[in-house]
Amino acid sequence: MPTRILLEGRPGVGKTTAVRRLTALLRTRALVGFTTEEIRQGAARVGFALETLDGRRAVLAHVGFPGPPRVGRYGVDPRVMDELAVPALASVSRDPAPGDLVLIDELGRMELSSSAFREAVERLFTAGIDVVATVHAHHDPFTDALKRSAGIELVQVTAENRDVLPEQLAARLEG
Repeated sequence: MPTRILLEGRPGVGKTTAVRRLTALLRTRALVGFTTEEIRQGAARVGFALETLDGRRAVLAHVGFPGPPRVGRYGVDPRVMDELAVPALASVSRDPAPGDLVLIDELGRMELSSSAFREAVERLFTAGIDVVATVHAHHDPFTDALKRSAGIELVQVTAENRDVLPEQLAARLEG
């Protein structure tokens, strides 16, 4: 049975940092997926960029984007999900290979504004592929249903466990 882990936590607790550290620790797995990163101007956060694990990068959300959709003060460009995240997830869902591991940061409101991304995630979680994904703690019909799905392990990321979690997950995923 494939490993399917959702790392849930409040904004700023260290979910993205944990996934990035996990990515750096994994040596024997073929990794597919993406991470997100804050865009800052001085001390102010003005947006979020998405970067695929193969190095493609684009701005997903920004205070200067008009939207819709909007998440808080950020206009979101769902085409970034459609053009960067969806193709990677679709390719591994169609033709999984032994050792494939999908890392997704994050299943949040900005990313889920893309219906194509939601569909790709649904296909991914029904395929025989190992997945580790961060997920927002907010209530949302899509992520709430995913959290309740059979075979999903929900791990709370906290200030107390965020530093040891990447090493624990790496040992488990490569063991």
